[in-house]
Amino acid sequence: MQYTLSISTRSRAELVDITAQVQDVVRKSEVSKGICMVYVPHTTAGITINEGTDLDVPRDILEQLERLVPRDGPYRHVEGNADAHIKASLLGSSVLIPVSGGELSLGTWQAVLFGEFDGPRTRRVIVQVIGS
Repeated sequence: MQYTLSISTRSRAELVDITAQVQDVVRKSEVSKGICMVYVPHTTAGITINEGTDLDVPRDILEQLERLVPRDGPYRHVEGNADAHIKASLLGSSVLIPVSGGELSLGTWQAVLFGEFDGPRTRRVIVQVIGS
């Protein structure tokens, strides 16, 4: 089963917890055991798995990415979003999550986080569930 989520962001850079939406797709798929792929088809957005309970963790990630790759750096890309491309590359465009018992097999504190780096925008996230 493949499904496309629509994620609306409110800031230029933010991490959005999409775990519940991804889990909903897994449940609808009726796959008991398999794998869930979450893919972001954008060059200035990404996806990662990290702490989802303490809101300071996503804030820390965003702050450190901004320190590593500042918005006003000396870039050749002239559209004004070169930093967003680099940050999205650092996060990555996809994650794979095992599915067991019809549920995502995430760790206790883990969440699926969508990373926006050139917002606000409405983005697509493709979720594909494969298994039995």
